[in-house]
Amino acid sequence: MTSSSTLQAPEILYSSAGKGWDGLDAALVNIPRGLARIPGRERHTLGLHYGPPVNADCTCDGKRLRRVQKQGDIGFVPAGMDSSWEDDAACQILRLSLPQSLVDRVAADLDKDATTIALVPHMQLRDARIEAIGWAIKAELEADTPSDPLYIDHLASALVIRLFDAASDNYALPQQSAALQLSARQLKLLTDFIEQNLDQQLHVAHLATVAGLGATRLKLLFRSTTGMSVHQYVIRRRVEHARTLIATTKMPASEIALASGFAHQSHMTTTMRRILGQTPGAIARPASKI
Repeated sequence: MTSSSTLQAPEILYSSAGKGWDGLDAALVNIPRGLARIPGRERHTLGLHYGPPVNADCTCDGKRLRRVQKQGDIGFVPAGMDSSWEDDAACQILRLSLPQSLVDRVAADLDKDATTIALVPHMQLRDARIEAIGWAIKAELEADTPSDPLYIDHLASALVIRLFDAASDNYALPQQSAALQLSARQLKLLTDFIEQNLDQQLHVAHLATVAGLGATRLKLLFRSTTGMSVHQYVIRRRVEHARTLIATTKMPASEIALASGFAHQSHMTTTMRRILGQTPGAIARPASKI
């Protein structure tokens, strides 16, 4: 393909838009021949290839792979990472996107700490179980009568669980020199922004913009500087904020959960039990005896 070639927009064949799906967004898309440059998104994105093979040239997170993309091949791009994809023929992709809040929720349900699960990019992943989940989601997109929303929730959770195994990299980060750290100004900008937005959805891509860094660089330097990941820091600050509100105010627990950035009261309770070893009720109980 030459730079003067006319690029056609992808054609959306089916979409989850308007179906009331919670967390998981899906679309079956015809991708035209050519180059697509995709800026980092707020959600984790997974693409499953359907149909005849195509020659593909893929780049993500500084890595490049030229390959034959076959049916069942999976591309996975974590939130905040730029990527580019060039195919020598049109192809059909099932595009799935997952918010970090869904990843956090599934991890909590499994008694895992989402902050320790580092999802990493893959440009040619093969996983029979993810492929099977993809076929089920594709069938739901194409169906005239929608299934119960609980079924979609099940598929979304199953997909995240498989990603924990197939698309995570939990090796210990190498020891970093003191020079590879956030500056005092960058750290203050980040911590101030986090404190002011604890009740909002915080994404690595947004925080990277605040610090003037790329998402991958931010994660590396933040851990080197603070000794914990960005997500772990945010979760701990939310827990501490919630504990302060519980101990010093009469706000209902449901309102405290939302004010501290948790999805709901149960999410707050589960997280506080894991981090502090205490439930909100145990924290509030001493004050009730005064």
